Amino acid sequence: MTGADGETSDANRVAAVTLDERSVTRRNRDIERERQAAIADLLDSNSFTPADPGVAPGPYALHLRLAEKRLDIEIHVQGGAYQTTAAVPLAAFRRIIKDYFRVCESYYEAIRSASPSQIEAIDMGRRGLHNEGSELLQDRLARTAEVDFDTARRLFTLLCVLQARG
Repeated sequence: MTGADGETSDANRVAAVTLDERSVTRRNRDIERERQAAIADLLDSNSFTPADPGVAPGPYALHLRLAEKRLDIEIHVQGGAYQTTAAVPLAAFRRIIKDYFRVCESYYEAIRSASPSQIEAIDMGRRGLHNEGSELLQDRLARTAEVDFDTARRLFTLLCVLQARG
């Protein structure tokens, strides 16, 4: 919930995030930088409210892992007990993630040699795909947790980190 001052209460926020290192095969510097930035931004500002009224109030600690053909987001009360797992099937994300990785690769190449207008055009495409993936994740999480768009964006970045192959 958001308080009168516009801030999200501790009961409805994420205070810690970990990634299952067994889910991560290889990371280059760009991917590692994206992971660090996404986690820092997520912890700085987020809105996360489990849909199940039986889940204890937060703040929450999330653990993200790939399991079979889904993203599992384990929800724990920070520093404490396991509450539930949000299981998000990945089939609907395949095209978006593949296209996103392809555009990101072009973006990182463009930074080294392209004109500012070319970089900006590629970056607009990258952001559009990222937004599409974020909206889809926000929608797929709705049965388990309500998240705002910025929180979904950061979680989508972390999903991409888990999917990255080098």
